[in-house]
Amino acid sequence: MRLVKRGRVIEDPYVRVLDDAPVPEGVPAIVPAVRLLADAADFARREAPTGVLWPNDRRVSELAPHLDRLALVALAFPHFKDGRAYSQARQLRERYRYRGELRATGHILRDQFLFLDRAGFDSFEVKKDADAEAFAEVIRRFSVFYQPTGDGRSTALRARLSRAVSVSRMERESVR
Repeated sequence: MRLVKRGRVIEDPYVRVLDDAPVPEGVPAIVPAVRLLADAADFARREAPTGVLWPNDRRVSELAPHLDRLALVALAFPHFKDGRAYSQARQLRERYRYRGELRATGHILRDQFLFLDRAGFDSFEVKKDADAEAFAEVIRRFSVFYQPTGDGRSTALRARLSRAVSVSRMERESVR
């Protein structure tokens, strides 16, 4: 599976650990939600970066106490029509102020790429090579947005207001 991060196609540094398989030492690993919650103390002591694969049918509030120790949260899209992970991403970014890597995984279509980015995802697992390249391109294509979202980018309105305030200050200073 290809990984797109910050508009570039890269190799995934994380190893996905299945349910009861041993977690390799010194290697970034993604573990299932059930395992993270059951062995939270052990994962808190782990030296290498730890990520969790969080299903879209669980509340992110259960994950909140562990966010400061997680380098990555992978949110699952079991079917392209199921958008619950969008809401989870917004909650993680806006309510819980999670600043680690937020990854979209599962059934993701090209039409969803920009929406995923705007919801706060910063990495994306894609199945087709052509989709990976298309996604990397769409991320670079748009730089101005009207709607505020979880990705932290300023809206067009804020940019206009900021420019107006700057011009107003410059005008006042030139009068003095």
